[in-house]
Amino acid sequence: MKNNDLAVVILAAGKGTRLKSSLAKVLHRAGGRTLVEQVIRACAPLGAKRTIVVVGHQSEVVMATVEPLGATTVLQQPQHGTGHAMQVVRRALGNSKFAIVLPGDAPLVRPETLKALLATHRSANAAATVLTAVVADPRGYGRILRKSDTAISAIVEESQLSGDQAEINEINSAIYCFTLEKLWPALAQVKPNNKHRELYLTDAVAVLASKGEVVLAQVAADPCEVLGCNTRADLAEVDRIFRDWKRLALMDSGVTIQLPETVLIDPDVMAGEDTVIEPGVQLLGKTKIGARCTIRAGSVLSGAILADDVVVEAHSLIADSRLDDGVIVGPFARLRGGNHLKARVRVGNFVELKKSVLGEGTKAMHLTYLGDAKIGSKTNIGAGTITCNYDGFHKHPTTIGNKVFIGSDSALVAPVRVGNGAFIAAGSTITENVPADGLGIARGRQTNKIGWASKKRRELASSPSDKKITPKKSRRNSKKQKR
Repeated sequence: MKNNDLAVVILAAGKGTRLKSSLAKVLHRAGGRTLVEQVIRACAPLGAKRTIVVVGHQSEVVMATVEPLGATTVLQQPQHGTGHAMQVVRRALGNSKFAIVLPGDAPLVRPETLKALLATHRSANAAATVLTAVVADPRGYGRILRKSDTAISAIVEESQLSGDQAEINEINSAIYCFTLEKLWPALAQVKPNNKHRELYLTDAVAVLASKGEVVLAQVAADPCEVLGCNTRADLAEVDRIFRDWKRLALMDSGVTIQLPETVLIDPDVMAGEDTVIEPGVQLLGKTKIGARCTIRAGSVLSGAILADDVVVEAHSLIADSRLDDGVIVGPFARLRGGNHLKARVRVGNFVELKKSVLGEGTKAMHLTYLGDAKIGSKTNIGAGTITCNYDGFHKHPTTIGNKVFIGSDSALVAPVRVGNGAFIAAGSTITENVPADGLGIARGRQTNKIGWASKKRRELASSPSDKKITPKKSRRNSKKQKR
């Protein structure tokens, strides 16, 4: 869908003082993305010729966030209201005929709603169309004054409500569609007659209505779409709604989520049919999970790629790693990043991996650290094994072949290679390469002292440690006796 005569204007210059934050309001996150990114993504399906973000507070950071998404930016400095923002952006709009204007802190609006807003505006040849919502509690929002079932006469800010107007429960979303050739003359008539001395788009809407122009109200099907993020509580509520939508979408696609209200899933996460996600799981970033996987309670996956039939046992952490078919990880395992576990690998409890490749069928079941390691297939890594990959200055690789047996409590000091079929004796510190089918032993020789224990027990039994020790009399007691 292309709308070459349409521009999108996102107002993102404000600070957001009620959030009590040093971060600009639109840079706060909800649903796994910044607020302004959520708005840009909602507008993308409109196919507008240009998307312009009006920036002000922390402008450089906002620019760095929105420009990679295809938006251009215009600086509003100082900020004198929403009407002033449109005046600032006028030149950047070029020959656009229509503009959809949105606040950068209302991220829940859906593309379908914006498409309907634009269609209503076009079909009625309106000067302005306002997205509204009917809510149970309208406090904090401007109210819509209607003059017919479809047309409005004005938008009244809450501070200016009079009489029965406070009972109106249709609110202004601050999302508009304007015909620009009609907006500019109306905006020129707006005066900053308010305590903040600012120019408001709502006043331009009133001017258009007073001139007899067509000014429509389009009611959002779901009132939550117009929610803004003025407080931390607002942010939390918006985030909750985004998470609900994502969980429902995955469940509709065939994923089982147990106690879904406890599971946090980012927007780009994907999961295949018959996958089961247990309570307390977090699926973050661009995590992709195949079919018939199980992610058990308390696990956190960030940027993880899982093939089919993978099991992640409870309370495991997996970041930026790839797990092939049939891999089992955990419980209490940590994959720090850059790992590739090939088919049917087993990584057990309290095992940590970093930038390591484990070949098919390899096992590392207990209390092990493998960093910068490349390990062949069907190798067994004993409990307590570590690769000593850092010498204080540089990281070094460890290479272990196929069908190798690494005994428990072994340390492999990188760089080092262990050949195919080799054995490493338990408790060894390996500093040299071990050839294929060889046995590497690097530990002190054991000495047994016959009878030592019984002799020691006899010595202890005859020691004077059980003799009574008479404490010295205190100086105070001695003085009392002399008296």
